[in-house]
Amino acid sequence: MRDHRANFAVAGSIMSIVFLLIVNVITSPDYLWFVHPAFALLQWPIAMYFAATRRLKLYSLVSTLLLILYLIWENIIQGAGHPWFLYPALAVIWWPIIMYAGRYAATLGMAIISSILIIGSYGILNLLLSPHYPWIIFVAYAILWWPMSIYFTRSGRYFDFSLCASLLTSALFITVNIISSPNEIWAIYPIFAVIWWPLSMHYYAKRPPV
Repeated sequence: MRDHRANFAVAGSIMSIVFLLIVNVITSPDYLWFVHPAFALLQWPIAMYFAATRRLKLYSLVSTLLLILYLIWENIIQGAGHPWFLYPALAVIWWPIIMYAGRYAATLGMAIISSILIIGSYGILNLLLSPHYPWIIFVAYAILWWPMSIYFTRSGRYFDFSLCASLLTSALFITVNIISSPNEIWAIYPIFAVIWWPLSMHYYAKRPPV
């Protein structure tokens, strides 16, 4: 990529941000809304630079840091006593982590370690910031599919995968039923639908040859 394209991106971004800042100050100085388009405009020259230099790992790191700073800014500006920026921040940091992991990112070990760290970090947030409801169960349910999928698909054990996935899903329904509405047993209905997955795979494998 030629230098004039990068220079154009930088100049265009700076001019646009300055223009939006002026409009913001003139029309609505009580709220700095220009930060939102400015964050998007900054991605233009940054993306062009790192794409031209083929430093994609560093690009993921820089973009993640900028996004976290933007989330912190929004959290502070909104005056919220709750540090909600931590929830998306813990998710986006895995982009550079996976990028820098390289070929190890697709391994079962990486999936297991990452799942433990993700569930543990969000579990701590759940305990410290919002202990009134254990929403960590939904995060854990979603994350556990990662190592489970890698393990069973690579070993070719598709029936075992369907069985474990069905048990995991059933456990989620039962847990939510107990926590949210213990006086009404409704988990049996979605569980009845879920068990057809391993049953259908079992009888398909046992079908007589044509």
